[in-house]
Amino acid sequence: MQADEGAEFVATPYVPQKVIFDFYFDDPQKINAGLYWIRSFMGPLLDEPYGYAPEMLDIKVVIHGTEIVTLARKNYAQYRDAVERMRYYAELGVEFKVCALAARDFDYTREDFQDFVQVVPSAMTELVHWQMQGYGLITPRIMNKHRANDEIR
Repeated sequence: MQADEGAEFVATPYVPQKVIFDFYFDDPQKINAGLYWIRSFMGPLLDEPYGYAPEMLDIKVVIHGTEIVTLARKNYAQYRDAVERMRYYAELGVEFKVCALAARDFDYTREDFQDFVQVVPSAMTELVHWQMQGYGLITPRIMNKHRANDEIR
């Protein structure tokens, strides 16, 4: 038997949320898809029926993969779009945290990064710390799409 009206929309009664994103990508360009995950998290909560203000959300992003190069000031021209999206999110209250160990692997110092970035001692200890404070962990899986939606639907 087939339903007449399709799927039901359910507005789950979300409360203001706190989350930590774990960014560890094998290609710096994947930062763009990772930022889409942040948008996908924030957007529905800022829109109706929830209507939360950005300051009601507590969002942190720990960066410790190759995408760290996108935040180096010397690479701004190459990653301008991603940097400006991160700057926009930072203005809304999202905290971008770079792992000092990963920075050292890339020969970066604190001064090498954009001014909205925080450098933390270790991505691992940072992720555990915030999870112990009740933050939900989101680790984006960024895959290469090989076929267009029209081909597979």
